[in-house]
Amino acid sequence: MAKEATGANHVSPSEAVLSSVYQSAERLQLSGEVVELLRTSWREVRAQLPVRMDNRRLQIFEGYRVQHNGARGPYKGGVRFHPLADLDEVRALAMLMTYKCALMELPFGGAKGGVMCDPTRMSETELNRLTRTYTQHIGMVLGISRDIPAPDMGTNAQTMAWMMDAYGQRYGHTPGIVTGKPVELGGSHGRDQATGRGVAICMREYAALEGVNPADVRVVIQGYGNVGSWTARIAHEMGFRIVAVSDIKGGIVNPDGLELAGLDAWFGVAGSVAGYEGGEPITNEDLLELECDYLAPAALGEVITGTNAPRVRARAIIEAANHPVTPEADAVLEERGIPVLPDILVNAGGVTVSYFEWTQNIQQFRWSLETVNAELEKRMTAAFHDLMARVGRDGTLPRQAAFDIGVERVGRAILLRGFV
Repeated sequence: MAKEATGANHVSPSEAVLSSVYQSAERLQLSGEVVELLRTSWREVRAQLPVRMDNRRLQIFEGYRVQHNGARGPYKGGVRFHPLADLDEVRALAMLMTYKCALMELPFGGAKGGVMCDPTRMSETELNRLTRTYTQHIGMVLGISRDIPAPDMGTNAQTMAWMMDAYGQRYGHTPGIVTGKPVELGGSHGRDQATGRGVAICMREYAALEGVNPADVRVVIQGYGNVGSWTARIAHEMGFRIVAVSDIKGGIVNPDGLELAGLDAWFGVAGSVAGYEGGEPITNEDLLELECDYLAPAALGEVITGTNAPRVRARAIIEAANHPVTPEADAVLEERGIPVLPDILVNAGGVTVSYFEWTQNIQQFRWSLETVNAELEKRMTAAFHDLMARVGRDGTLPRQAAFDIGVERVGRAILLRGFV
């Protein structure tokens, strides 16, 4: 998550998630003992990772694996390589995974991993060494029925292949120890596009709920990595008009709609959407304030803050990234009547297809892409309508309703297992 400027009123990522948990616990009238187990991480591993760099110098990286809550099953969550992936951020993301898995009715608890590094400044051999060292240091808490990592920001299918191999060298070949790995090594068809497909499904269902035609919906996407680019492609296939996208180097806007085939061809050569001739240049900051129907932040967290929320001109925010809207911004957007579809629903397509991959590895039977997409469609639409039914029943905001469902299910598991 991007860090806002620290100040007296700044809320850390983990505090922001806990605020939602506490509010749900109060509405659900959960006991203090249950809340304590919902609040705390059940295990946190912190490791110093020595890596010999290509220049032969030894560099020490700091890495983490946080296992937040395992009441509903094995821990599940990605591994993030990013300079800002500190312990508080990883802890917050692990909490989000707990409630995301519960909301989607997946048989997992929540975990997250992180290494404070800049993968864009590292060679492939350096990343390979770092990944293997990280896996060696956290391997004792992993397991196909214990904790199953996956890719996240700064990592990908190749990273998971290295993790699988490093784990296998010590504990025996175990394809199901990670998800999001290459299809050739036991990965699932459709995993690369799953998060973006889930985002697009939520857009489509929300548009149907509003009674609007996707062709009349202008979509702005901040971030054009795996999640943002697949969101754009699949939403475009559904008929939405993608009017602006951006990445770390800048963005482009075309009110008539971007031509995505040309954009993807440009991105493949330039490595950025910036400079594409099919649109006008725009900064990431200005992109967030464009007049549009749906704004989908799909990169770092905490990009819509109390500072810029008053200038947001979208009709709705679709949280494709983890925690892109701060609590301060939430309050401003609520006051302005701009709904926010929460991250623990919107970007849950990734962990859902990770569950499918884990299941396929256990069964040693591969599903077709059509089967994966059909099952994802069923789960995402069911979770969306469960959430909106809760909003209608309780009169809460979508984020509050999502946490109510997740917290309720995890709290119930804690009681059923006799932890309190």
